[in-house]
Amino acid sequence: MESETLFFLLLSFSLPLLMILFFNKKPKPKTKTQAPSPCSYPLIGNLIALLKNHHRFLDWVSDMLSQTPSNTLQVSSFLSTSHIICTANPLNVEHLLRSNFPNYIKGDRFQSVLSELLGDGIFNADGEIWAHQRKIASHEFNTRSLKSFVSYTVRSEISHRLIPTLEKAADSEEIIDFQDVFRKFAFDNVCNLAFGEDPCCLEGADTQFIRAFDEAVEICSKRLLAPVPWIWKMKRKLNLGDERRLKIAIGKINDYATKIISARDEEAANSTGKQDLLSRFMSSNENSEMGDGEKRRKFLRDIIISFILAGKDSTSTALTWFFWLLWANPRCERLIYAEISKAAGEGELNFQYDELKEMHYLHAAISEALRLFPPVPINSRLTLKDDVLPDGNFVGAGWFADYCAYAMARMEKVWGPDCNEFRPERWLENGVFIPADQFRFPVFHAGSRLCLGKEMAYVQMKAVAASVIYGFEIEEVVGGCRHRPPPYSLALTLKMKGGLHVRLKKRTSFL
Repeated sequence: MESETLFFLLLSFSLPLLMILFFNKKPKPKTKTQAPSPCSYPLIGNLIALLKNHHRFLDWVSDMLSQTPSNTLQVSSFLSTSHIICTANPLNVEHLLRSNFPNYIKGDRFQSVLSELLGDGIFNADGEIWAHQRKIASHEFNTRSLKSFVSYTVRSEISHRLIPTLEKAADSEEIIDFQDVFRKFAFDNVCNLAFGEDPCCLEGADTQFIRAFDEAVEICSKRLLAPVPWIWKMKRKLNLGDERRLKIAIGKINDYATKIISARDEEAANSTGKQDLLSRFMSSNENSEMGDGEKRRKFLRDIIISFILAGKDSTSTALTWFFWLLWANPRCERLIYAEISKAAGEGELNFQYDELKEMHYLHAAISEALRLFPPVPINSRLTLKDDVLPDGNFVGAGWFADYCAYAMARMEKVWGPDCNEFRPERWLENGVFIPADQFRFPVFHAGSRLCLGKEMAYVQMKAVAASVIYGFEIEEVVGGCRHRPPPYSLALTLKMKGGLHVRLKKRTSFL
């Protein structure tokens, strides 16, 4: 641990602990009518309970929510600087994201944490800035040409990068980390889509942009999960430790983005425009008001970096949990393989969009994996005005209103008594995939902030899953247990702690 970090931690804990000893005040015992909540102490609020359960934070929250009458609870933060209401009730989620959407914004909590990395990008903005970017992105994401470009890029990355990498590992009986492979694959893919540039990460390339981006995401994740936020804010002010490294990493990201934007401007002037997202945003009529200066470059940089963040970690995380669930449920894997084989016929699967669309069981299995292990397990909003949720809970102005997709998946009131089981059949009706209500399944968010790339994400995940399942089988998960999920590590996304280390072999049959 860095010396300055240790100093700030000791400083932050000494005063509250002395106050506890001085007052010797114990939390009041709960009555039978009280909703469960973490133990709260003078000054430090629920910090002790948070530190005690940090390794199983989402399960801890899920346990408490499941015991409340409406799957909603209230807590106070460190030094009681803020109040938080957390819910796993679909009616409340609909209220936050649609019915009273203007009252619940991203706010300073996320914007301050991610400001250097995402700037005013679509995933970090509110109000007019968000609405403007959403309008442009919505138009571009609904064009047939972009969908074709996405489909082509994914197929190319799979056939030229992913499959050869897995074949090499299978032939040599090498143990590989699926999570790392999918992370590198997703990075290459999303950079092609966003910038029209191929970082060749899966082939072992190690560029400054890749390292800087990963380091910036890691440090921002630590910020978001810090129980005492003023520590990282003080380190930022003093330019110490992680905050100094973040500043350097952001400088490298900005330099790379600036070079790419300049190159696209030159190509556009020579009528050699590309199909990537950056080129599309640059040529959009909606961007005419941005002019040609620094404001325009910052706008383009922010929105593209946002899409890289969303496309890289969310997809790789989802695929990692999906393949562990298949390994733990071989019956489901057999059904998916039968569906893929039928589509492939005598030849090899060519991953055309229409063929992927007809794979209903695969779609259901991926959705079920997303339900149990959502890439973004918990989302937070800042309340502008006093409000009352549909379940009767009061939310004060300035409170944080969180909804937990991870917990929702484990609520019997939401998904039934088999909510903890991996059962793709819950998504099917007569063999056809039936989508769940978006507020019951807010994995891609919902309402006005519903993910624009949802369809493209499914295309990518289905294409990867189909190619891997058709060509390979997991012979061994190192240290794995079919009856107990691997531990997770909380960051901006729900990563599998330590990765998913597997030994593959080429599939010859499914016996």
